[in-house]
Amino acid sequence: MTTSKNKLTLTTALLPLVFLLLLLAVNVAVFGDAAIEGPNQFALLLAGALVAIIALKHGSRWPHLQAEMLKVMQIAIAPILMLLLIGALSSTWMMSGIVPTLITYGLTLADPAWFYAATAVVCAIVSTAVGSSWTTAATIGIAMMATGEGLGMSLPVTAGAVISGAYFGDKLSPLSDTTNLASGVCGVDLFSHVRYLFITTLPSFLIALLLFLILGVTHRATGQITQSAEMIQAIHNSVNVSGWLLLVPALVIILIIRKVPALPLMLLATLAGSLFAFAFQTELVYQIGGATDWTGLYRGLLLPIVGETQIETGHPFTDDLLSTSGMAGMLNTIWLILCAVVFGGLMEGSGCLARILEGLNTLIRGRTSLVATTSGTCGILNITASEQYLTLLIAGRMYPELYARYDLSARNLSRTLEDSGTVTSVLVPWNTCGAYHATVLGLGTLTYLPFCFFNLISPLMTILVMRMGWRVEHLTPEAQRVPVQPNH
Repeated sequence: MTTSKNKLTLTTALLPLVFLLLLLAVNVAVFGDAAIEGPNQFALLLAGALVAIIALKHGSRWPHLQAEMLKVMQIAIAPILMLLLIGALSSTWMMSGIVPTLITYGLTLADPAWFYAATAVVCAIVSTAVGSSWTTAATIGIAMMATGEGLGMSLPVTAGAVISGAYFGDKLSPLSDTTNLASGVCGVDLFSHVRYLFITTLPSFLIALLLFLILGVTHRATGQITQSAEMIQAIHNSVNVSGWLLLVPALVIILIIRKVPALPLMLLATLAGSLFAFAFQTELVYQIGGATDWTGLYRGLLLPIVGETQIETGHPFTDDLLSTSGMAGMLNTIWLILCAVVFGGLMEGSGCLARILEGLNTLIRGRTSLVATTSGTCGILNITASEQYLTLLIAGRMYPELYARYDLSARNLSRTLEDSGTVTSVLVPWNTCGAYHATVLGLGTLTYLPFCFFNLISPLMTILVMRMGWRVEHLTPEAQRVPVQPNH
């Protein structure tokens, strides 16, 4: 909180956010998708500088603001390491033939009419099994994007289907970190929280599937890229396709079910990808290494992990498919995350964030407006704090007393956090989730945003369910007898 003796006005607290949004809008207009390659990062730093000026003017001291920035950066360390390892994993899975095998099977079996809906369902199943939208997007998500390209489907819609499915599992899986965090911060039993999520999650996902089916049925693929048979042949000419390669993703799913921590798991999956690359794509590995001795082998296995690798196959589709960027390809995203947490830490440490949230609380007039305000709070936090963990933690600490005052159990709060906080983080370009998925799927956040139907519907569904009073859980009689302190 700010050490200011002079209370911030709501207008002053909103000024850095408005300034940031204006800068980002100018960057997108001038640079397009390239805005993520530096301009957006500098915009976040400029907006952070404005926050610092406001805070210092209102009595804060720089050591306090710096400490707040560093505190938030500690939260970002794990996602940054995860980004690096996922960059390595996606490259080794590409070079080993794992992802090309998935693409081949997808091109063989997929029908454009139901491709979008099938993509969402497959990603939902995988994400529920592994508990991670990030892992889902970096593995099956990349495969579905390439399959969609091969079928001549819209890439923004395909990305929306990938993200919709990935975040279905991210919300519901007991293995998901956000699911555990949302239930834990609200003091709700994990499986009780998951069961309550079904009330809003299933209708939202079914509506999203219907929209994807409509888009698939009405889509008309055009151009040479629709020749999926040609794509399949090109893949077979470039890499060895084998069902045995799918042992690696199967192993990863088993290890996740056995609750192996995410970072060691990503490293093991990367090493397994390299091992299978040596076993199944030996010639390709030596080609990357540029020699046929042990140094060529070492270079051929290491280069895809750490940096950009391009293979010339003579076919544009497989050239793009086998061009990977490894850990180096994640550096723009990491740069963006670091600048975003600077802005988020300053917003929290200066008191600007608290003042904005205080203004939101004045909107509460009943149970429906309480849920709507909680949902709006999550959206503002995803924009300002730029990290979904912070969103869940801050909003989860803000509202327990108000939910108790309105005779609502804590499960209503934990569900609203997931419906509005977890799923909307991916829609913000400078949020860690938005930046990550834009990098992995190769599309700007604002490009895929209109088609993330599940993510857009979920916040509305949680408000609608409360408005209708459908299966709303109230406090137990014992809890009702506990006096609730006034909200300040």
